[in-house]
Amino acid sequence: MPVIQINRHEMLARAWSLGNQADACRAQGHYREAESLFRQAIALAEEVCEPDDLRVAALLNNLAVLYKYTGQFDEAERLYRRALAITERALGADHTEVATIYHNRGGLEHARGDYARGEPFARRSVEIREKALGPDHVDVAADIAALAAILDGQGKYDESEPLYHRALAIFEREYGPENYEVAINLNNLAALKHAQGKRAEAESLYLRALALKEKLLGSEHPDVAMTLNNLAVLYKAQGKYAEAEAMYDRALAIFEQSLGQEHPKVGACRKNRAALASSQQG
Repeated sequence: MPVIQINRHEMLARAWSLGNQADACRAQGHYREAESLFRQAIALAEEVCEPDDLRVAALLNNLAVLYKYTGQFDEAERLYRRALAITERALGADHTEVATIYHNRGGLEHARGDYARGEPFARRSVEIREKALGPDHVDVAADIAALAAILDGQGKYDESEPLYHRALAIFEREYGPENYEVAINLNNLAALKHAQGKRAEAESLYLRALALKEKLLGSEHPDVAMTLNNLAVLYKAQGKYAEAEAMYDRALAIFEQSLGQEHPKVGACRKNRAALASSQQG
């Protein structure tokens, strides 16, 4: 076998290994390290693969997911567009890998707060995956939950709430009650209950989500901080100012450590904490 061919295989293997390491770092909340690893992986893959290679698209998609978490939304969108174009050309418009990128595009718009823009992406992912896998598949449940969050953000509670419950039922049946997807949906359902004015239900759901996230991710993960921040907002609305203050302080410390000072979530948490202090002074 020619030496150049051996080198190509080695480079691809190295790229994939770096991508897997990056995924692990992202899951642990180590975002800066994950970005460096993803960039190295993409550079290697692009050097030895054709431009339309699905392995390149997968790495582009995964880096875009990271950029959503770190607040680099425009860069994430650019990468998603590249990944979608490659995947559609290679597999067709109705493939489940295409649905994954539509799902992620919807999630990006949710993170931006542009829920109406994200809704068509979320609906398209449900449409593709439900047709391919059936209504009760766990991947369909993930799409349904993402659509529910986008509808929730637009105040379409009557449509989003049954979708959350449908997704939760599938996740709990397939994975059991102590699963990350269960925790995420408990958190989102809690936010919906809060918006509906059902504060006691919201608190119970947030506390379940928080306990699960801490067990699954560790106490210093940015996903834990998200639920801490949300719980603090609820406690403030209930007049439980001491509890709210403790939650905000803990959330802010985690966000600053994992995301850096300039991340939008850090700014939002600081703003919420300052508003709490002002209300207490008033």
